[in-house]
Formats: sequence, C-alpha cells, structure tokens
Amino acid sequence: MANETTTQEKFQLIQTVTAHDNNELSIELLCELAGVSRSGYYNWRKREPIRQTREERDRVEFEKILAAYQFRGYAKGSRSIHMRLLHQGIRMNRKKISRLMRKFNLFCPIRKPNPYKRIAKANAENSVKKNILNREFEEHGARQVLLTDITYLFYG
Repeated sequence: MANETTTQEKFQLIQTVTAHDNNELSIELLCELAGVSRSGYYNWRKREPIRQTREERDRVEFEKILAAYQFRGYAKGSRSIHMRLLHQGIRMNRKKISRLMRKFNLFCPIRKPNPYKRIAKANAENSVKKNILNREFEEHGARQVLLTDITYLFYG
C-alpha cells in the first residue's frame, strides 16, 4: 500500500511528460495508462491557481501554529495550540490545526508513563485483606470485635 500513488501524483506525472518538446504521447493515452479520467486531469490543471493560493494561506497559518507550538519552550498538542491562539485573539478550528500539523509533520511527543508509578502499583499489597474473623462474631463476645467499612477514607 506504500507504493500506491495518489491521483495528484499521477496528474503531476502526466503534466511533466506532456511538457517535454519531444513528447509524442497524447493526454488521452497517458490518462488511460495512469488510470485517471481525462476530464479529471483537465480540471486539476484548471484549479492550479486555487491550489497555490490555498498552499500559501496554509503556510501563513502554519507559521502562527508554529509560534504557538514553540511558546514557552515545550511542545504542545492541537488543544494547547488552539487555546494559545485564542489567547492571542486568533480564532482557528482545532481540526484545521490538526490538519496543518499533519501536513507539515509537526507533532506533539506523547509523554511516556512514569515507570516508578507502575512498579509501586505492582509492589503494593492487595486491597482485599484476609478474612481473619471468618464471620464468627458471637464466639468472641460482645464488643470484642468491631467491624466497619472505611473505604470512603482516602489513606495511603
């Protein structure tokens, strides 16, 4: 699946082949070989100025995202960048921020979990204690064994 070319790459290939002076292949044949429609190729060529303006706009907005990403010296995800841009007075959709981060290969490194916390959990005693009394309340006499549930108390 990694070797599959996108339609845009196929259109660009057709355009570079037809741009040569010694080209004897027709656009119709090249489109057929590439597996794309001829009308799609012409539509792609017609929309080139729109793609260029969109690319320029994305670059300008990515500069804002990059400034927010590098604010205070540590990497941020799309949510933090969104909040930072809002504090600067710039309204930008989080999906757009994520799209531009993917497009320009900007990512937030995911914090790894603390290994000491996992070791501490593994070494902790089981929360269920042994049943020493074995439900023999009357054998020990009145007020000798007191039993209560204190799970609502947060301790240790």
